[in-house]
Amino acid sequence: MTDETVMPQSRRKQPSVYTIALVGFMGAGKTTVGQALASRLDWRFADLDHLVETREGRSIPQIFQQDGEACFRELERSVLGATLAAPDSTFLVLALGGGAFVVEKIRALLRERHVPAIWLDAPAEELFRRCEQPEVIRPLRRDPEQFTKLYEQRLSSYRQADLHVITKGKEISAIAEEITVRLALQPRGAE
Repeated sequence: MTDETVMPQSRRKQPSVYTIALVGFMGAGKTTVGQALASRLDWRFADLDHLVETREGRSIPQIFQQDGEACFRELERSVLGATLAAPDSTFLVLALGGGAFVVEKIRALLRERHVPAIWLDAPAEELFRRCEQPEVIRPLRRDPEQFTKLYEQRLSSYRQADLHVITKGKEISAIAEEITVRLALQPRGAE
């Protein structure tokens, strides 16, 4: 008999997690929460959109306009694969773009690499309000009705995440704490 057959699930040693992906719709707080979580854990933070822009030398709106959404999604998958394969891919909080987790190849890549996906969620109307930032161009944010419809279309994909965290009415630090506790994340050097 092994320990697994006699020890209750809660007492078994859980595998350590050293890379996580934050997923969710626009305005969910992936970047803000990701930065706070990385700071709290002394991990690195990376935003997949920023990594794509750096690799391509163009902004996300330019990529959408010049090459279309399908090309952008393939770029996301390619850059994510390279990021997770890099030697410094541990102790990493990675924020994925709002549509990235909708792509099956991206979900499969996270599963293959044992990277838990944390879905940050709030009601569509609140997410729309959070996205009212004149300095940030969001190609898929047009009007509240279209925004809500897109949110609802993506829900089935988001529901496949490993952890669902409601962000409505919570401080950033409380969300970071919740993720840390629920995934039993350890600061760098504490392993």
